[in-house]
Amino acid sequence: MAIENSFLVLHGPNLNKLGFREPHIYGSTTLEEIDEMLQDIANKNQVGLECFQSNHEGELIDKIHASSEKGNLKGIIINAGGYTHTSIALRDALLTKENVPIVEVHLSNIFKREKIRHTSFIAGVADSIISGCGHYGYIYGFQFLLQKINGPEKS
Repeated sequence: MAIENSFLVLHGPNLNKLGFREPHIYGSTTLEEIDEMLQDIANKNQVGLECFQSNHEGELIDKIHASSEKGNLKGIIINAGGYTHTSIALRDALLTKENVPIVEVHLSNIFKREKIRHTSFIAGVADSIISGCGHYGYIYGFQFLLQKINGPEKS
């Protein structure tokens, strides 16, 4: 059976060091653990999921460009790390995903940190921004995207 709905999770620079790098800011959960949690949610919802991390801006852009070649991309979760505050090119790549909802995620509350982190080039193209919820931000973001394609949960 082909998977109709697919999602992309992008992790930017230095996120491969999660769990070890500044755990007092970013928490002790590793990137592998976050990806496993998201894959569990994808499996339960019978949707496709690709998680991709790169420390290189061009690789993230290339992944965005290639992400919907099959036409089944239904959402993107992106934690662009430091590129959030510097990369117009990454923002422009996301703009090519016109009808694809985008969730910007930050593990820490970027507005409680240094002023240079208060500006996001991604925010203007994102449907939702989740900041300061630790690894749960990714889960909340995925739940938001699933709700966008499935409609509100029935109680």
